[in-house]
Amino acid sequence: MKDPATMEQALEPTADGAWVLVDDGCDALRESDRETRFTVSNGFLATRASRAINQSQQRTAPPSTYVAGLFDTRDTERPVPELIPGPDWVQVRVSLPGGQLVQHFGPGPSHPLTLDMRRGLLLTECRLVEGAAVSLRLRLLRLASQDQRSLGLQLLHLETEKGEAEITLEASMDGFDSDLTSERLENEFGVWRTHLSGKGLAMAAAVALRIDGQNIPPTSLAPFRWTWTWKTRPGQVVCFDRIVALSRSDARDQDPGERARDDLDGAREKSWRSVVQKHETAWSNRWSRSDVKVEGDGTAQKALRFAVYHLNSAANPEDPRVSIGARALTGADYRGHVFWDTEIFLLPFYILTWPEAARSLLMFRFHTLDGARAKAADRGWRGAFYAWESTDTGLETTPEQVVGPDRQIVDILTGAQEQHISADVAYAVWQYWQATGDDEFLIAAGAEILLETGRFWSSRAQLEADGLHHIRGVIGPDEYHETIDDNAFTNVMARRNIRRALEVTALLRERWPDQWAALSGRLGLVEVELEHWRSVADAMATGLDSDTGLFEQFTGYFDLEDVDLSAYAGRSVPMDVVLGRERTQRSQVIKQADVVALLALLPEEFPGKTGAANFRYYEPRCGHGSSLSTAMHGLVAARLGDTEMALDYFHRTAAIDLADTKVAIGGGIHIAAQGGLWMMTVFGFAGLSLRSDGVALAPHLPRNWSSLDFSMDWRGRQLTINISQADHRLHATLQAGEPMILTLHGRAHKLSLDQALVADLGGPAPK
Repeated sequence: MKDPATMEQALEPTADGAWVLVDDGCDALRESDRETRFTVSNGFLATRASRAINQSQQRTAPPSTYVAGLFDTRDTERPVPELIPGPDWVQVRVSLPGGQLVQHFGPGPSHPLTLDMRRGLLLTECRLVEGAAVSLRLRLLRLASQDQRSLGLQLLHLETEKGEAEITLEASMDGFDSDLTSERLENEFGVWRTHLSGKGLAMAAAVALRIDGQNIPPTSLAPFRWTWTWKTRPGQVVCFDRIVALSRSDARDQDPGERARDDLDGAREKSWRSVVQKHETAWSNRWSRSDVKVEGDGTAQKALRFAVYHLNSAANPEDPRVSIGARALTGADYRGHVFWDTEIFLLPFYILTWPEAARSLLMFRFHTLDGARAKAADRGWRGAFYAWESTDTGLETTPEQVVGPDRQIVDILTGAQEQHISADVAYAVWQYWQATGDDEFLIAAGAEILLETGRFWSSRAQLEADGLHHIRGVIGPDEYHETIDDNAFTNVMARRNIRRALEVTALLRERWPDQWAALSGRLGLVEVELEHWRSVADAMATGLDSDTGLFEQFTGYFDLEDVDLSAYAGRSVPMDVVLGRERTQRSQVIKQADVVALLALLPEEFPGKTGAANFRYYEPRCGHGSSLSTAMHGLVAARLGDTEMALDYFHRTAAIDLADTKVAIGGGIHIAAQGGLWMMTVFGFAGLSLRSDGVALAPHLPRNWSSLDFSMDWRGRQLTINISQADHRLHATLQAGEPMILTLHGRAHKLSLDQALVADLGGPAPK
């Protein structure tokens, strides 16, 4: 990217409207939603789009800044670790001797926000006035560096439109409260520590202010508070920049201060221009590997850019000790905890566009393996039972009770019963290795995860008189039904987990016998146990009705009350609120994709027409009480060729975070829904599947999508795919790597650097 010569150039957004998201309003009821949607983040440091100028001290919106991995326990009576907010480092106050200038809310745009997704920037502007006498135009830029994740940058351009007055500008840092204890506090440097977990946080800052090009020193200085006072006049231009560097440490004997100082010194030496230029270059590189282009549907294009922007903003490949929470770093809902969302809804994007980030996220699961082992042992099982909600320790952090939608206290059983999490992690491990061929990861970490989760399921499933192994007392993805037996999703995923563990056993023995000997010896794995695993997998109860081809979601599901959800189409609350918890549990109403999720993840378990039969049965029974649900349904509908239904699910998923409808997003972006949009597009409409010898495509584009373009990685290769309905052809180009096989509708084609592929799409016409 070109180095911005002036601050005015840096403040100009990308001209192409498909790359920018704009909100012209200023509605107090939607303020926290706007702050979420326009967050800038880099996977380590995130800053919500809070108003930086003359922000009220009595602000009620969520905190502005989050640092990945900064967990502590606030409530010792119900000790659930949560993500602790960091410093609100962007605050600026502009005032006259009589008080702060007033932000003007006149007709038209009053406080527009612009998210430049291409450049990873938040841009905003406003006018500050004192009656009719003084008017200042203020423009701001904010970023969290994609190049050096410890850095945050704020630029401020202040132009006097009319009036002469004495102006005071105060730049400060707010937001530290009882969550952190100060260890050191200097004018431009501080170190704090969490109370119980002992994590350290350091911040170093540098500021500069220029009036008409001349550097002006502060008139007063205090810890993280700089003040300038000057006489303004029409046409005067004031430029302010602030660079901060933050660092986290995870133990009481670690000092994060030196890293923060060093990072700031390096950035200050090169100026804010270098920070912007390197940040934009890093974003350009990310987009070259992950952009998705849709022709013919501008709404879908904007939604996909928004999804990919937040996905690229959420990951930090440099830190395998943290993962991505249910709201990423855009808000504090779910206390920043990590769920199955990461492995099932996010990992596919990273695996195929950013393998380094995917590897780091899976290494988080490896580093938390001891916590998963402890959870299994506490319940009398072997192997690794992963936490349903996890922080950085791997210990179970699911709260025991919450207040339900009806304001009643509800016992939370997911931490004990939503056991499919172990199979979900194993699924992601295998998918990563299959797509990347990263043998080093498999040997060092992936194999151990597969073996210990396979061991868990072989311990968990019990042989009964019918000759089958049963898994009783669980919760599947459909959380409306608790303490159920033989959930099809759980059991089939568990069976696949065990079989992958056995496959990796054979692979290690054949290719890396020394590593197998060391690992099996350390884990105490002997042949008699492996034989038991085979018997469990071969005789796992799945609920499959061989006559109809339907999987019964769990034992007894088909006998429950069949509620016609079409009669409740206009509802504004989830179905468990409409029907009440007890009736919902006695009904076939499903919270989110369950058997449909199994069909999305393991389509090979549904031969012939059984996939369509299961989808037709379960789709009308799902109330979509979770933001995870519509994407899975859209993915499956697209694969089955029902592009009209799939596109409806696509836009419903996009609306979760982009539309100001019934879903409040003040607590953070639904990052799994964003991953689901990408999955729906690439695995659904493009029909991508991974094979041992390459990749396969079976496209079913919506009628109004004239073309779809995306990039992907596969085993060290980079390729671009164009699916054009205009000429009914697929164009595939290998950008880097060795020749490979691309299969289109079952027909294999060779792809190499000097041999691009142009092939007739074939297959049925879009519905």
